[in-house]
Amino acid sequence: MQNSLVRYSLVRYSVMAIATSLTITACSVPTPPIITESPGVPAATDTTGKPVAPAEATITIDGSSTVYPITDEVVKEYAFERKDHPEVKVAFSGTSAGFRKFCAGETDISNASRPINKREMDACKAAGVRYYELPVAYDALTVAVHRDNNWVDSLTVAELKKIWEPSAEGRITRWNQVRSTFPDRPLELYGAGSDSGTFDYFTEAIVGETGASRKDYTASEDDYDLVRGVRNNPNALGYFGLAYFEESRTLLRAVPIDNGAGPVEPSAEAVREGTYQPLARPLFIYVNADSVEKNPKLKEFVEYYLNNGRFLAKVVGYVPLPDEVYNIALTHFQTGKVGTVFAGTAPTNLKLEDLLQKEAAF
Repeated sequence: MQNSLVRYSLVRYSVMAIATSLTITACSVPTPPIITESPGVPAATDTTGKPVAPAEATITIDGSSTVYPITDEVVKEYAFERKDHPEVKVAFSGTSAGFRKFCAGETDISNASRPINKREMDACKAAGVRYYELPVAYDALTVAVHRDNNWVDSLTVAELKKIWEPSAEGRITRWNQVRSTFPDRPLELYGAGSDSGTFDYFTEAIVGETGASRKDYTASEDDYDLVRGVRNNPNALGYFGLAYFEESRTLLRAVPIDNGAGPVEPSAEAVREGTYQPLARPLFIYVNADSVEKNPKLKEFVEYYLNNGRFLAKVVGYVPLPDEVYNIALTHFQTGKVGTVFAGTAPTNLKLEDLLQKEAAF
């Protein structure tokens, strides 16, 4: 495991070094690859070399683009370590779109940047889809500006609400309307699309109502689209997962958020200390319980995820949960405890210790 992490870290360091070199020598901005779907892992074979039956060979995963980097890294590491690995297909369409597929029985695992909501719980129940709710990491949802933006030293939660609430549409369009000391420049916004769990969480945490947002901004369920938009526009402001910010740290600047106790930058330390509020949030995978019973390979993969995701979350730029949380999740998975601890709500200001204390109503 340690050698594999070193291998991935060296690859990531090399790519970043090359990108930085290109920026310096060619005065161009490196563009990360657009990942729409993981190429997957070659299908497994039995001892005679014949392909394993499709039901056992393929694991299908969709959902959040925020959770995608962790799951994709787990898939690659699993394939590297397990020679008898199944085929694993990973895509992202947003948390909400992922749950629609999951509750229709079309996927085995749904990546989610928020807990399952009441409507999705009802859809899964109507379709007879039982599920495991498994936390895999913590995210510091990051508000970012272009590297050349030299006027924003921080933003308050109230100012973020002023920018993003529905009444701001067509009205708050310049930086000096947010704060009088900011320059008279266009305010160009990039944010999550409505099928994204990040959209649901951000609107609830900042505006105070899930889904309440101005619509005159560049929206996408693909965090890479948002990163590219902000890093190419000196007047831009956007929000996306911490892992995506970390990949473009040299081209972006994270905005410290003031929730009443002074500005706090997004970081692993701030998440662990509970000071980056209200934009720190847990990330999840949801696993179809019937698929687990039918497919031993899926059970093995999920156990591998929970045992090793704590290391790989850090590799891709997220905050690992306390070991106790992973161990509880693994115990729930292995003992068949299905359900959700959130009762269809997505609480904000949830700290690590709060997540640990949650008990599911199975």
